[in-house]
Amino acid sequence: MKLETLSGENQLSLFERIKKIDNLGNEYWSSRELSKILEYSEYRHFLPVIERAKIACENSAQLVSDHFEDILEMVPLGSGALRKFEGVKLSRYGCYLIVQNADPNKEIVALGQTYFAVQTRISEIHQMVEFNNLTTENERRLFLRKELTKHNIQLAAAAKNAGVISAKDYAIFQNHGYKGLYGGLDAKAIQQKKGLKKSEQILDFMGSTELAANLFRATQTEEKLKREEVKGKTNANKTHFEVGKKVRKTIEELGGEMPENLPVAENIKKIGHENSRNKSSNKID
Repeated sequence: MKLETLSGENQLSLFERIKKIDNLGNEYWSSRELSKILEYSEYRHFLPVIERAKIACENSAQLVSDHFEDILEMVPLGSGALRKFEGVKLSRYGCYLIVQNADPNKEIVALGQTYFAVQTRISEIHQMVEFNNLTTENERRLFLRKELTKHNIQLAAAAKNAGVISAKDYAIFQNHGYKGLYGGLDAKAIQQKKGLKKSEQILDFMGSTELAANLFRATQTEEKLKREEVKGKTNANKTHFEVGKKVRKTIEELGGEMPENLPVAENIKKIGHENSRNKSSNKID
């Protein structure tokens, strides 16, 4: 099947379909297979992309060997026979760095950038020592809500730089992100579906899973606005919608529940107040 005949959603799933598992149970991707997915006509044209990704890996204080391992791959020839060729065994983070350094004019590269960015962010959160040390759902909710507040401030700054200036414009911009992530529902519609009052903020009633999805949406939109130097309200809105939609698709890929169908949690502000009171009562005078 030719790549250009696939829909955007099917293209996205290709990245998951070419994922492999090694003998130790670790996931990885073949550089040669990834080069074909990213529409490089010859592997030699893909090699400079890998080298740029390795430099980016080193600059991010990561061990290159942890994410890029030289291997010999069995590659089918035109005759149907197999022959060994040099290749690279890539981690998910290695793939993320590669798509960030590939040709941005290709639609499949843009899809890959969002796909691996979201997946990498998921891994990062699960690997965060602070997050993993949290033992209760309420603790995880408080942590993620705090992270989301911080990143929403950064997202607002990136949106303003793109041309989203007024409060009304920013509300429209935010709704585009929600519509992408929630299958067409804006903030008001989400509020109604969840049975919340007009005065209640939807973020305050999300469980950790839903908060994490919105955190991915916010961080990846911020990065995309900056990386692609998006300009104009229309383009910024489109970017937010597209990222939200791709985060939604990733949730579907992983077999997760759609965010609009997740249960309403207790008001997180109430939990925060209770935690503050408990800490105060436990202080030694």
